[in-house]
Amino acid sequence: MDSKIINWGIIGAGKIAAKFATDLNTVSNSKFYAIASRNLEKAKNFGKEFNADITYGSYDELVSDDNIDAIYIATPHSFHKAHTVLCLNHKKPVLCEKPFAMNLQEVEEMIQLSKENNTLLMEAMWTVFLPHFQFVIDLLEQKHFGNILKLEADFGFHPIYNETSRVFDKSVGGGSLLDIGIYPIIAALSALGQPNSIEANAEFFASGADSKCDIIFNYNSAKAYLKSTLLEETNTEAIFYCEHGSIKINGRFHEPSTVILTDNYGNTELKTFNYKTIGYSYEIEHFNHLIRTNKKESDIMSFEKSKQLISTLDKVRKLIGLEYF
Repeated sequence: MDSKIINWGIIGAGKIAAKFATDLNTVSNSKFYAIASRNLEKAKNFGKEFNADITYGSYDELVSDDNIDAIYIATPHSFHKAHTVLCLNHKKPVLCEKPFAMNLQEVEEMIQLSKENNTLLMEAMWTVFLPHFQFVIDLLEQKHFGNILKLEADFGFHPIYNETSRVFDKSVGGGSLLDIGIYPIIAALSALGQPNSIEANAEFFASGADSKCDIIFNYNSAKAYLKSTLLEETNTEAIFYCEHGSIKINGRFHEPSTVILTDNYGNTELKTFNYKTIGYSYEIEHFNHLIRTNKKESDIMSFEKSKQLISTLDKVRKLIGLEYF
């Protein structure tokens, strides 16, 4: 079963697509078969760099190719729903980059179409598939250091302000919340579940996109302090403070990293995970397995988990007064 070669197509030829294609080429019994961009020359250059068999100058051509077994959507956030619908209507299994879509309504419509067409769909929230992240969530569920009392998670970097860049363009979902704030939020939801209440405040660029967002999730016996910012470099760590010690995912916690366990006596232990890829390989392997076993929904990044994530993002947006359309 695992020997079936999965032919992948990629929609969009930007930076995330390049990282995904790099890792796709490391996964056994997977093939980077086709790339599509609205700019044919860009598609040709991308295909040549990452060894795709076929290049297309339109997304319709790619989804119509009968040789494609799976499609990864790597276009800007605001196009995720439309491109997912395009693929699902051609009965193509879809791995759609995070955020799944712009709001809960769009996500629910995508999931409904997936069910109607009996076609696999999954949000590409790659972090939840990484071994170090799964290790930490398992430790927390086992109450290795007792109950969680506090979570601190941040993600910040400082790109040069440019209103023509996707990152600063509110109309395509630019800003800190959807781009990087989603990572501290998924850490909190994975470890603590949905909060009882949320507090949030934000600052904004001249373009209307949020430049930073500070969030507090309130639970019965814990709080999560979450931060995303495009105004400064931050440590980009996730630290879980528990009754009898702490668990820290080191810098850039959302991608391949290391973990430090510290008990209340000051004893520390460093856990490493021997990563050999950028980290996208893990979600690719999972998605391939879903296809090979004829599954229509992931048991790790389930529809319910994606709905919880986008509904939480919607709640934060409402609190900070952020509207995309």
